[in-house]
Amino acid sequence: MALSATLQTRQNQSLVMTPQLMQSIRLLQLTHSELMQYVEREIEKNPLLERAGSDDAPVAGPAESEPAAEQADADWFRSELDENGGEISARLDASQEDVFPEDSGAAAPDSPELAAQWKSMPGAAANGTDHFHDLDGFSARPPTLREHVNEQIVYSFQSVADRLIAADIADHLDAAGYVNLDPAVVSERLEVDIAAIERVLSALQEFDPPGLFARSLSECLAIQLRRRNRLDPAMQALVGNLELLARRDFKALKPLCGVDEADLVDMLAEIRALDPKPGNRFDSAHVHTIVADVIVRPSGGDWSVELNPETLPRVLIDRTYFTKISSDAGNSAVDRDYLNECMKNANWLARSLDQRAKTILKVAGEIVLRQSEFLARGVEYLRPLTLKSVADAIGMHESTVSRVTSNKYMATPRGIFELKFFFTASIAASGDGAEHSSEAVRHRIRQMIDGEKPEKVLSDDVIVGLLKGEGVDIARRTVAKYREAMNIASSVQRRREKKALARAGR
Repeated sequence: MALSATLQTRQNQSLVMTPQLMQSIRLLQLTHSELMQYVEREIEKNPLLERAGSDDAPVAGPAESEPAAEQADADWFRSELDENGGEISARLDASQEDVFPEDSGAAAPDSPELAAQWKSMPGAAANGTDHFHDLDGFSARPPTLREHVNEQIVYSFQSVADRLIAADIADHLDAAGYVNLDPAVVSERLEVDIAAIERVLSALQEFDPPGLFARSLSECLAIQLRRRNRLDPAMQALVGNLELLARRDFKALKPLCGVDEADLVDMLAEIRALDPKPGNRFDSAHVHTIVADVIVRPSGGDWSVELNPETLPRVLIDRTYFTKISSDAGNSAVDRDYLNECMKNANWLARSLDQRAKTILKVAGEIVLRQSEFLARGVEYLRPLTLKSVADAIGMHESTVSRVTSNKYMATPRGIFELKFFFTASIAASGDGAEHSSEAVRHRIRQMIDGEKPEKVLSDDVIVGLLKGEGVDIARRTVAKYREAMNIASSVQRRREKKALARAGR
């Protein structure tokens, strides 16, 4: 058989994802804040784009010079270090911003130095007087945990070496206020005696709020109890056996603590009044406010669904400017190509934003149509819903619906919910009735447990029977999984606690 080269024509279909198509798909899953940032970047680099209705004057930025009072404090701190050990000056320069934050937010100061700093702020009226106007326009930013700790470090330790050790330990603070460190490792790294590490750590554990710088939950609770003068031997035994307390094993705890059941219940109430995460009361990161993308309102026995105008960035294309510039005979081919590309990108962005808004509205409208009973009557009437069912109903791909519902929120008369909330798994009905939403079943389980009595605590098997009586066909292991996901103890643990509380008359 002879081998020879031949030419063949073949026709096939394929989907080509252009860069702009890929970017349009990505726009669907952007959050409100991410979309705003993206549009701002596009406006900055495209001279034909401008924000619709953006005629506000630019806001002046902050002064670049460092406030005099903070600079004086910084110079004092640095000079103290230089006199007592020049080898740690570089470290203080690196951590200067943490120890003396520039944006610390404060009320009107009393000292002359701080008053001078206050006058330099925008909105302060100098004019040769000490009068400050529009003080309501200033709001103090809550301090972060590290700022709060740094302020106490400066005034709690006289020795520069102790301040350095304290700053190093503070570097290990997590958001909850705990430290995960080995004093021996810190001692070796700083080349100081381990006793000094332990001494500074003990001093740090006296900081406010009580419980900071603990190395475990037991130590955190013990610090708070010690501050209240309640860390007696019985309490020490209780916080030392938190695993038994978590299991409500009162039978094992009573001999360990040397108390009867009534005293144990009182001690349990004291433990519950403590703060297991004292650092959480401080701002640890920038908090993003949830802004609803869709607003649902009752309207004449039905529901109206509309997009939130605050989440819809609108852009204008300056076609007059484009016509004027492109008609200039002095423009080179490169300039004309650049203008044409800008116009192409501007048109694409405007169309993509419009398509994104229409897609979100279409998906949200279908969700409201299918979950109208939930909106009218509560979570017990939440229906099982899948991405595919919504996608089939509105003629879109399931992946598109998934992108649209990610990080988007709907404001309803029952609160603000992420669109993903409305998509729940289905649980079969015990008869010929309609399927039940897993979220509705979880809610019903919690209602049952909240309403149980000490002498009749519901086991998982009993809950299964009650649910089947209500038309829900569910397995025992599913009930246990839902209960554990809601941080609800087992029936054995709940029975111990409820009986103990009943005996104590609570």
